[in-house]
Amino acid sequence: MMNEIQLKYGCNPNQKPSRIYMEDGSDLPVTVLNGKPGYINFLDAFNGWQLVKELKEATGLPAATSFKHVSPAGAAVGLPLSDTLAKIYWVDDLGELSPLACAYARARGADRMSSFGDFIALSDVCDVDTARLIKREVSDGVIAPGYTDEALELLKAKKKGNYNIIQIDPSYTPAPIERKQVYGITFEQGRNELDVNGDLLSNIVTENKNLPESALIDMKIALITLKYTQSNSVCYVKDGQAIGIGAGQQSRIHCTRLAGQKADNWFLRQSPQVMGLQFLDTLGRADRDNTIDVYMGDEYMDVLADGEWEKRFKVKPAVFTAEEKKAWLAQNQNVTCGSDAFFPFSDNIERAHKSGVKYIAQPGGSVRDDIVIECANKYDMVMAFTGIRLFHH
Repeated sequence: MMNEIQLKYGCNPNQKPSRIYMEDGSDLPVTVLNGKPGYINFLDAFNGWQLVKELKEATGLPAATSFKHVSPAGAAVGLPLSDTLAKIYWVDDLGELSPLACAYARARGADRMSSFGDFIALSDVCDVDTARLIKREVSDGVIAPGYTDEALELLKAKKKGNYNIIQIDPSYTPAPIERKQVYGITFEQGRNELDVNGDLLSNIVTENKNLPESALIDMKIALITLKYTQSNSVCYVKDGQAIGIGAGQQSRIHCTRLAGQKADNWFLRQSPQVMGLQFLDTLGRADRDNTIDVYMGDEYMDVLADGEWEKRFKVKPAVFTAEEKKAWLAQNQNVTCGSDAFFPFSDNIERAHKSGVKYIAQPGGSVRDDIVIECANKYDMVMAFTGIRLFHH
């Protein structure tokens, strides 16, 4: 063990010197088993580890997250994958996966374009199923409380032997006061030790108060994910996984729209039009992801024009029309939406409704709460006021 690790540079190559260390001289709670993680890698690793550790504690299920630029692109617990999800996550050739591998497949699959080159955090000891899945994805590194011998051997072979593998002591407890410096000035605050549990979600303010256990779990996933997402942030969750995260927007409605658009794309990927695309065998997973994203969007002719579709498809696909997309999206229901601060206007509820949201968790406390509640009642939603903000910067 050591109390500091020297880094190549900070956020950018011109920011030197750089290191992580323990101010009190104690040993760091991490060991680098392989590679040379950088400054942003460690930021992603430590934020991601907190997220999955809390998800595991809140749900009792193995958890995984896929981080990019200090916000999660996806987060999930280890529920089994349907055949459809296995296909859209490109893991249908791997057979039955362990719960931890299912959690990472879900976290990676929520927004695969954003997860490209991610840093992974796992709540449990990394098993060979999870390592096999990670090995073939473009990723910067992984943090976990441990690794089986076979999993470690697989991961060490990734990136020509340079893949970043970090082991963290799961018993490590940080000091209750945290500090950081900005412009040479030290900021100090108490750590956000908020326990996201059923009590926090007991204040249901809508006429519909029917909150099933599955939706309660999804609310916990939404709030814990938001706790480690750069604010402002909104998170859509379904069946144990985030399906759309809107991070770091200055306006809440922009968070809600961004997260909703990502949730819509996640559901559109499951449509017959997308599932039926016949890709060239030579096209890799990342290129398939990019092609699907363009095909589902407004710039679809970029991949369907003559001279372009032949580079990607065996057969030229039909245009996925706006009418077809609207009809498919109307089938997405029982989605949960969480927000790290109150919804100031009912436009957020209207936008959430368009993406199938039935359950909402938000702090409440706006001067327009009555209008927001009225809008939720219009759509027979179940909305809980937590009374607690979850800003993260």
